[in-house]
Amino acid sequence: MNIDWNALHLVRPQALWLLLALPLIAALWYWRRRRGSAWHTAVDAHLLRHLLVAGGQRAWGGVIALLLGWTLAVVALAGPSWRQVAQPLWQSPAPLVVALDLSSRVTATDLPPSRLLQARAKLAALLRERKGGEVALLVYADDAYTVAPLTADTANVALYLDALGPDVMPRDGQRAERALDAAVLLLQQSGARSGDILLLTDRADAAASSAATAARRQGVTVSVLGVGTPTGAAYRSGDGQIAQARLDEASLRAVASAGGGQYARMASDDGDLRALGVLTPKTSMDDRRDGNGMAWRDEGFWLLPPLMLLSLWAFRRRGLAVVLVACLAAPLALPTPAYAAEGTWWTRADQVDQQALAAGVEAYRRGDFKAAQAQFDGIDSDAGWYNLGNALARQGQYDAAIAAYDKALRKTPGMPDAVANRAAVDAARKRKPPSAPPKDGQGKQPPTSPPSQGQGQPGKDAGQPPKQPGQQSPDQPPGTPAQGKDKDKDKDTQGAGNPDPNPAAQAQADAAQRQQMQQALQRQGKDGKDTPAQRQAAETPQQREQRQAVEAWMRRVPDDPGSLLRAKFQLENERRKREGR
Repeated sequence: MNIDWNALHLVRPQALWLLLALPLIAALWYWRRRRGSAWHTAVDAHLLRHLLVAGGQRAWGGVIALLLGWTLAVVALAGPSWRQVAQPLWQSPAPLVVALDLSSRVTATDLPPSRLLQARAKLAALLRERKGGEVALLVYADDAYTVAPLTADTANVALYLDALGPDVMPRDGQRAERALDAAVLLLQQSGARSGDILLLTDRADAAASSAATAARRQGVTVSVLGVGTPTGAAYRSGDGQIAQARLDEASLRAVASAGGGQYARMASDDGDLRALGVLTPKTSMDDRRDGNGMAWRDEGFWLLPPLMLLSLWAFRRRGLAVVLVACLAAPLALPTPAYAAEGTWWTRADQVDQQALAAGVEAYRRGDFKAAQAQFDGIDSDAGWYNLGNALARQGQYDAAIAAYDKALRKTPGMPDAVANRAAVDAARKRKPPSAPPKDGQGKQPPTSPPSQGQGQPGKDAGQPPKQPGQQSPDQPPGTPAQGKDKDKDKDTQGAGNPDPNPAAQAQADAAQRQQMQQALQRQGKDGKDTPAQRQAAETPQQREQRQAVEAWMRRVPDDPGSLLRAKFQLENERRKREGR
């Protein structure tokens, strides 16, 4: 290792002030040594030196080791460094604040069907196609109001788009400078050192350009998207007057230039958003060292080995040998095979089980039930035995699956998922198998369908559909109420559990039913969820009534986010009036 002594310096030189404690440590040691001997109070000093056994060398060796160790610790803490290494710079996507003009001018129809609808569609495309970064939404007329604060969940912002309109604003007007000031304040409150502002409007004034200049000084870039056409169209203002709204591109370019951003006119495609650069978030450097991405490497750790050797003097006589022997014998004393069965050096036993459970769930979702069984086997928990029963049932091993469900129930009595799936598997086991099972193209019998899964703890369902109370098991014979047939009709045609008069026809029907259910489960495994029709078909009459009652109550709740925004902005406007703003 080559050391550039000319570049040697300390990263934290303030730590050297701790060296001033060396004289204090030495004085304290000497004082305690003088007070520590009981002979000083019984024997005169000129006689004591002739009576005591010479041991000063060992005592002085201890204090020297203490002072030297303190010096090494302080120098290591100061961070000696003689070389620079590449320092990865912290980069974060710059947040974006969208400020939408909701003055009455946005109702003009020069962008058919209206400017407002075109602006909504443009914002929806922006939220849908933007690649990462936080987004906030502001609206403004005479004043600016926050619709959604900075969030990485763009879908949450998109929920409010359809409710935006001039009718939600407390007062009409077009104060773009207030929107820019509010956007800068929103970025500052989130702790962002830089960010972007996108202003959607058709015109601006000198006050907006001044606000854009102030935003640029604070590291915020202001871009403008022009809404409308130069020819314009008529609109009705807030006071009922008819006026003409035209796109003033000169004023908008001035705002974009003052804010250090770009200007683009709204287009039918995403070319305008790409020209503004808002689809791909910029990266902001929050941490730079030496301005070139290099940092001095702290080499103080090289002083730790000699410091640790000096610390061995703190042990009593022959204590060093005992410590060394204990450290060397500790790995040999550990029961390695038994410990490996419960955990590893770096993971606990429950973490090992969780990893095996996750691997088994992944294999189950791929359809590799043997691999899933191998992963679930040996996990002595309710989730482990439950998922093992599912994997065994998928392979047609009903007896072993029932035994696994029983063990899960012993771990967690009354576990709904295990109870439901055990009943389904037990019913499939008791059924008489068909006399001539159909075979697929390779001469193999198609695998039987598994029991439906329950809504258990995470990892228990293994990617299968939730089991609802009363849900039809795939191996249950057709004609049951869960298949959508009438109960009384079912009893008349088939009887209460009596065999079909035609065994061959019944066997053929059972085989066709199993094949259909297997295909449905395979399709369901691809998308990972049930269709609404499947969920409704599996409902019991009580569940159906409960669902219809909930839907009726939900229909009574007004779904009008516009009124919520209107009330929110009105309250904010009144608060600002009381504060004199």
